[in-house]
Amino acid sequence: MRPRLPAPLVVGAGWLAGAVPFSQVAARVTRGVDLRDVGNGTVSGTALHEVAGFGPLAVAGVFEVGKGAVGPLLAGERKRLAALAGGVAVAGHDWSPLLGGAGGRGISPAVGALLVQAPAGAALLLGGMAVGKLLGETAVGSLVVDVVLVPVVAKVHGRDAGWAAAAVLAPMIVKRLAGNRPPPREGRARVLLHRLLFDRDD
Repeated sequence: MRPRLPAPLVVGAGWLAGAVPFSQVAARVTRGVDLRDVGNGTVSGTALHEVAGFGPLAVAGVFEVGKGAVGPLLAGERKRLAALAGGVAVAGHDWSPLLGGAGGRGISPAVGALLVQAPAGAALLLGGMAVGKLLGETAVGSLVVDVVLVPVVAKVHGRDAGWAAAAVLAPMIVKRLAGNRPPPREGRARVLLHRLLFDRDD
């Protein structure tokens, strides 16, 4: 029987893997661009595609998805630990210490984490992005999936998988609301609603 890593090491490895900004690395290597200076400053696959095209996006995308799977794979059969490790991977991606606290929205590592624990959830996240892209509103498509993610995953894969979905969803929603800069005091509620619906900082 393979020895099990202690839980703190599993969580730490999940967070550290999530914090590695592969999209930023690809943008730097291929175009010499800092994604924090592009568009709304989100270090994401969308921003990478804008500056470097599909090739670098495809390569970086594999790693961005894969890093979300590291913690859950190390957790093995410890379902709640796997859920936590997946959640911290998304948080590490969203607020990477390697980027001074900047990051992306966490969908790619969330897909990776759920591929290990709840494949239906990974398919939902990817489907929401694809449908949103076709309709010209990726953010809205992702939000619709976010609303149904936990109950659908719990129904298909069971309660533990529902916890895994909730663990990756929480930092994604917080990052969506937090954006890349604090909301202004005036009109704060309007800005937060706009961020929630359209995933834009203004």
